[in-house]
Amino acid sequence: MIVEQSSRIINEVSRALLGKRDVIEKALMAIYAGGHILLEDVPGTGKTTLALALSRALGLDFKRVQFTPDTLPSDITGFTMFDRDTGTFRFVWGAVNCNMLLGDEINRTSAKTQSALLEVMEERAVTIDGQTHQVPRPFVCIATENPVGSAGTQPLPDSQLDRFMVRLSVGYPSRQDQIDILKARRYANPLDDIRPMVACDDLLDIQNYLGGVQVADTVLDYIVRLCEETRNDDLVELGVSPRGIIALTRMARACALIRERDYVVPEDVREVFKAVCAHRLVLRPQARIESIGAADVLDRILAAVPAPSMGQVRGRS
Repeated sequence: MIVEQSSRIINEVSRALLGKRDVIEKALMAIYAGGHILLEDVPGTGKTTLALALSRALGLDFKRVQFTPDTLPSDITGFTMFDRDTGTFRFVWGAVNCNMLLGDEINRTSAKTQSALLEVMEERAVTIDGQTHQVPRPFVCIATENPVGSAGTQPLPDSQLDRFMVRLSVGYPSRQDQIDILKARRYANPLDDIRPMVACDDLLDIQNYLGGVQVADTVLDYIVRLCEETRNDDLVELGVSPRGIIALTRMARACALIRERDYVVPEDVREVFKAVCAHRLVLRPQARIESIGAADVLDRILAAVPAPSMGQVRGRS
């Protein structure tokens, strides 16, 4: 049942974002795993389209914030105001009162406003004037940023990058896909025809079911060894944190689920490793001098750390 739902969701979103099935799958895995998504790419590649299509296919209440230098933390979390009719203070929700929040160009606002998302991304709640308010479940934050244009931007702090389960790049479509996009948009926007494939409660059920996907001790050991190697690498100043290890495990479970299995194999871990871990690495200056990026370091680690055999995986816990 879940596999059929996943296939329908991916196919429906693919109608709006042609030729990007791999990105759609990883974004859906992150949502299944209860994580948040950072979409980093140049303008016009479909970052906003992906977020809108996912929200509609998943039947989620969607809100969008266009981050600008004058965006305030209260615009995101909410604020208390005095109600003259009742003579009391009441809480007014900000943009986070939804199932899916799109923070567009998140690096174009102040560090103070960026930090307003830290609590809600981790705790699914906001605290205003000493009172804690829960946001609706499920809650997913999708943030976008342009890695090329740096004028007027504020880089995300490492503590906030670590709260995004994955960082994805949509990339340019192929020549044929660009032709298909032009044909599909000749008379209408395919995004307008995206239908909900599941309801909000169905997504909660999938997120709860994810814990039942089995991970053998040998695979858990493989995950930990991969992440420990990021801390031991000579070119890495800051490696993957324990939060990153948890995120990698949950993403591997979600990958197995979409691949129609109730247990994780090493290939699931390898498939999502770079999407989960690349943005969590802080490289030393030597890496930049040698033009070595985080993806290059992770590729080297994947090649160096031996994966458990399928025979070891079958004896799962």
